[in-house]
Amino acid sequence: MPRKPLPFILYVLLAGCFAISAHTSSVSEDPPLHNGHSNAFGRDACPVYSSLTAHEWGTFTSVAGKDGGAVEWSPLTGSTDLPSFVEHFRNAGFKLGLRGTVRMETPVLYLYDSRKETVSVKVSFSKGIITEWYPRASRVESAANIFDGTLYQHHADGSIAWDVVTVSPSLRAEFPRENPDNHYYAARLTSSTPLRVPTPAGEQQEKFLFYRGVSTFAVPVAATVTSPGKLMLENRGEEEIPNTILFERRGQRVGYRIAGALQKDAFLDPPELTGSMNDLGRELEGMLVAQGLYQDEAHAMVETWRSSWFEEGSRLLYIVPRTFVDGVLPLTIHPAPAQTVRVFVGRLEIVTPATEKAVERALDDGDNATLKTFGRFLEPILTTMIQRESSPGRAERFQRALSFYYSSEIAQNRH
Repeated sequence: MPRKPLPFILYVLLAGCFAISAHTSSVSEDPPLHNGHSNAFGRDACPVYSSLTAHEWGTFTSVAGKDGGAVEWSPLTGSTDLPSFVEHFRNAGFKLGLRGTVRMETPVLYLYDSRKETVSVKVSFSKGIITEWYPRASRVESAANIFDGTLYQHHADGSIAWDVVTVSPSLRAEFPRENPDNHYYAARLTSSTPLRVPTPAGEQQEKFLFYRGVSTFAVPVAATVTSPGKLMLENRGEEEIPNTILFERRGQRVGYRIAGALQKDAFLDPPELTGSMNDLGRELEGMLVAQGLYQDEAHAMVETWRSSWFEEGSRLLYIVPRTFVDGVLPLTIHPAPAQTVRVFVGRLEIVTPATEKAVERALDDGDNATLKTFGRFLEPILTTMIQRESSPGRAERFQRALSFYYSSEIAQNRH
């Protein structure tokens, strides 16, 4: 057979390369896979650990204002509910008085793997800053110009990154522990794989990556108390709210109403105070498992927040749509897990007439014990009462109570 001329062979090779390139480009334009990493055949494909799984849960806490949407508030309390080994942005007192519409509370990111792997993790936080975390992060960025306690001045989105996280299934870890009653430790009661993070002060070990923050974004749900005593719910987002629960507690009596998914609007009657917190805990665990959490993860989340979710007052608990979570809290893990599940519960505090009456009665009686049951939400409750009050004398009385609350909280935090 006669030998083909060299130019012809080069032409064939170039044509083949062009065909491969065209095929690769067409594949890279496909939508990303559901687990968040690029198509494996695309030119921007990232490595994937086929045996790695990531599960995350957390809470977005807000207070409903007059129009039902989340309002600016400040609990004026430090992170006294966290162990001392947890790290803080600047210092533990920085968060005091930090005002925002959303307090992102205790997201924990679990990683699972049957073999040792090393990954990097980064989380960005829309319109917010990261305030606490553990283990020690490689970088906590943005908010460099925030000195006066407001997030409403212009600043880049906050973020936190761990450059080296080793998933170690064979590690017999000794995790840090202080007060055994702290609710932080409930998140460890899962089968997640132990993690090792190197730091300049030595290696830190934990069952998860933990962080918190404050932001000013608008939450996807609004709740307004109507004149007949009903609660009007409004879905202000683009996705269906997977599930909603209206909860109320007055002293030792509790009640809840499961309203299901929320596509647009809904009206709810107040729940009868004949419920059980144990029953509600089981209902919540079932909802969390239905969203993709493992049973022990769902139980750990409910146990972490049992004393807070079920405290005095009225609130709407709802499952935050996954697309909303990914939008305000983008998560990047490299190499990517084969599966990523993120389940966040929204908590929207509602200042109902029953709450206003309870606070006013406590003010009349000098009942500080009852006022303390409302905790960090007493400030937005009193603010709402002042805004709604038509009597100047009563409004002035509520204002004095609010000023006293500010003074006592600041003095306590300084102490």
